[in-house]
Amino acid sequence: MKEQALSRIKERLHYCYGEEDAEVAYQEICDLLQSFPSEQPLPDSRWSHEDVMLITYGDTFQKEGEVPLETLSRFLKTHIKDAINNVHILPFFPYSSDDGFSVIDYTLVNPDLGDWPQVEAIGDSYQLMFDLVVNHISRESLWFTDFKANIPPFNEFFIAMEGSEDVSQVTRPRNTPLLVPAYTHRGRKMVWATFSADQIDLNFKNPKVLIKMLEVLLLYLEKGAKTIRLDAIAFLWKELGSKCIHLPETHQMVKLFRDVMSIVKPESILLTETNVPHLENLSYFGQQDEAHMVYQFALAPLVLHALHRGDGSYLTEWASTLDAPPKGCTFLNFTASHDGIGVRPVEGILPEREVEDLITSMHRLGGFVTTKSNPDGSESPYEINIALFSAFRETYHSNGPDQWQVDRFICSQNIMMTLQGIPAFYIHSLVAAPNDREGVEKTGRTRSINRRRWDYDYLQALIESGRTSNAEVLKRLTNILQRRKKHKAFHPDVPQHVIDLGQSFFALWRDEEGLRFPLLAIHNLTSEIKLIDLSKIDGVERFSYWVNLLDNRGVSSAENNFVLQPYQSVWLMPETVDDVSALWAPFTD
Repeated sequence: MKEQALSRIKERLHYCYGEEDAEVAYQEICDLLQSFPSEQPLPDSRWSHEDVMLITYGDTFQKEGEVPLETLSRFLKTHIKDAINNVHILPFFPYSSDDGFSVIDYTLVNPDLGDWPQVEAIGDSYQLMFDLVVNHISRESLWFTDFKANIPPFNEFFIAMEGSEDVSQVTRPRNTPLLVPAYTHRGRKMVWATFSADQIDLNFKNPKVLIKMLEVLLLYLEKGAKTIRLDAIAFLWKELGSKCIHLPETHQMVKLFRDVMSIVKPESILLTETNVPHLENLSYFGQQDEAHMVYQFALAPLVLHALHRGDGSYLTEWASTLDAPPKGCTFLNFTASHDGIGVRPVEGILPEREVEDLITSMHRLGGFVTTKSNPDGSESPYEINIALFSAFRETYHSNGPDQWQVDRFICSQNIMMTLQGIPAFYIHSLVAAPNDREGVEKTGRTRSINRRRWDYDYLQALIESGRTSNAEVLKRLTNILQRRKKHKAFHPDVPQHVIDLGQSFFALWRDEEGLRFPLLAIHNLTSEIKLIDLSKIDGVERFSYWVNLLDNRGVSSAENNFVLQPYQSVWLMPETVDDVSALWAPFTD
């Protein structure tokens, strides 16, 4: 196994660097891997039906006299317990901007958050995901300081240009200048900065950069990371005259990272972050030799659109055309994250007019939209910045807030939880955080609207009151998660089969040959009571009675007036006894 991985690593190095540099880099990689066992057992599976991810900043919760990572641990033990088993702690390293994604030192924990022991303590109870911020590093890092001082090897770690080069074809995720000035011992240089003037891109054409990043990767695996998230990976390799996105060398680098992980920690998972149109995103599965997992980026805007319009036509059509992920691969399904709700992933899925209407509605609900630069000099929408709970305060048709905000929001999360893959919850979704306009005013960044820092005692009081949206959403979601993790139909490898029940619904089967209990999920996307004729849904007739996993209520497969309340979700499982009044125990299989 190790020899095969090393052989692949050598091939990838030759592809990217040529024979001479590849041989030197290969030997350095072999030296890095010497301290790891030559053979480690392969896992039976990297995931299960119990897997759920929580996404959070290390300092989302703050309590006087306690470092934030300890407070995060307190929140998890008190309110999450075992409802979720994976935690993605967003970049917790020293940083200079972008809430952690402009890393000053990859190897240290930001002392304002805690230290490695606090990270590892969370890892004692939860599987961890770390960010490998691989595309760029902070302008304030020692690496960039040495670049400016012309100190090897860092004097060749960045892309220095004169500024007159034609970069008009480069794909931009932002509307800021691509080349920014840096004053060095060699004079004024213009350096490549895809995301901001503070985030300077690394030059992966230099194999020494790759070796340094592999050292960081190995450190993260040693510190307990099971999943490695490759941030902004699509932009890694640069070639003037090209779009500088998804280049073949970038894909080879992702595969190489996976090869190294397979040697050091075979059960580990590689996740690529590529906020791009859907088919481009899927390319990072490679030939089952690249990312183990990719984000389902189109899901968030499609679910938001479906519930805002009360029309799931586009969501159903998109989900119906989804191919199952390749063997050994899966999706990370999410509806909110530390970033905004991307609109590029629905290019070609949602008509432009629908996207424009959705953006207008989100503006009305207090949100913002950020733009990207296009090669012709124009700008176009890139993402919507809004707290997801606030995004569901009203609908396109309601002419203002209504009484269904919590139910509509829970429905959005239920949809996400039924889809094939691993569900991921942003921390602010679990606690129903509203828009943080004060945060936007304080930082001047629209993304801050969804990055609230909570006073822990204040949030605790809101939850303990039991009468707030925060308390209701947290209680309902953790209860649903406890029920969900007991059903093997939710295993990421179990296929989904989408059913078109009309625009008011989103419905699908989770079923495969040999699965004892299939699952039928139906979601009412409207504020109206809806009736469904279950007897006309193919497959329902296989069992005489079904039970809703979410409330233990039974229903006959012949029911032709099955009632769904506004925004209600039902997860129907076969009832295995003749007496429908005898409740099926959902926690056994």
